[in-house]
Amino acid sequence: MRRGAEQWAVVASLVETCKLNDVDPLAYLTNVLIKIVTGPNRDIDQLLPWAYRAQALKVVA
Repeated sequence: MRRGAEQWAVVASLVETCKLNDVDPLAYLTNVLIKIVTGPNRDIDQLLPWAYRAQALKVVA
């Protein structure tokens, strides 16, 4: 039971970090899960919510 609570805390933290960075949590989590499944990710910092927002802003600009 404790492990489930810890895992939920991680997910909740990611969702709240997305909100603080004006990132749609569903879009972010979908994108990150696809990246994790489809290929090696050597730079884990690129999978964090604020990096996702920066990448999304580059695409729009």
